[in-house]
Amino acid sequence: MIRRNWTRDELIIAFNLYCKIPFGKLRSSNKDVIEIASIIDRTPNAVALKLVNFASLDPYHKARGVKGMKNSGKLDKVIYNEFTDNWNKLVYESEILIEKYKENSKTDIQNEISEQTTKLEGEEIERLVKTRVNQTFFRKAILANYNSKCAISNISIPELLIASHIIPWSLNEVERLNPQNGICLSPLYDKLFDRGFMSFTDNYEIIFSEKILKISDENVYNNFFGKYSKQKMTLPEKFTPKVDFIQYHRNFIFQK
Repeated sequence: MIRRNWTRDELIIAFNLYCKIPFGKLRSSNKDVIEIASIIDRTPNAVALKLVNFASLDPYHKARGVKGMKNSGKLDKVIYNEFTDNWNKLVYESEILIEKYKENSKTDIQNEISEQTTKLEGEEIERLVKTRVNQTFFRKAILANYNSKCAISNISIPELLIASHIIPWSLNEVERLNPQNGICLSPLYDKLFDRGFMSFTDNYEIIFSEKILKISDENVYNNFFGKYSKQKMTLPEKFTPKVDFIQYHRNFIFQK
């Protein structure tokens, strides 16, 4: 059998998948791996090995000693760097490629749009589609990174989890899709984080604003806030939040 080199498009699709599934599920029996393998005409084992190659480029897993295949291509690193240097461009490009390989063109992506968009035109529809697709990717990536558990309370009901931005979506277009700018939180802690009543130290320890104590009775404070104060958040298995982003939140959003 002639060995077929991976193309750039195939690697972009594979990296998209790497972002969306937990590290512990990078295996050939994973249904998502099987689906992607099918659409790019690769074996599930080949896709799983490629995902491990990407993991070996992740600073967190590199520090743990995770190694990829010895004969892994240089293009793997190129694609990894392309994504991590320009999430806004590569996320949408990868989603379009997946649709192209499925031979459904824009069908699945168009399903992201609500019925009201039929009244919109041209560029407005395209912009809305792109925003919906990007937001969907970000949510899937963040939930996968945290194994669908709240980083504070460990609540593990996906329907109740939110992909919270550290630097708000509206304030930094460049980093809005970067998984290192996201934390998986349940609604209570997402709202606290968003409104600046909660933040983190550079060591990822949870801190609460003194305002919380002033507006809560002692039992409420102890049950929902006090017991987590100064505890370390549950860190993800990849794309650990950037300390620079944490510092921004603490300095400009957190209500000291």
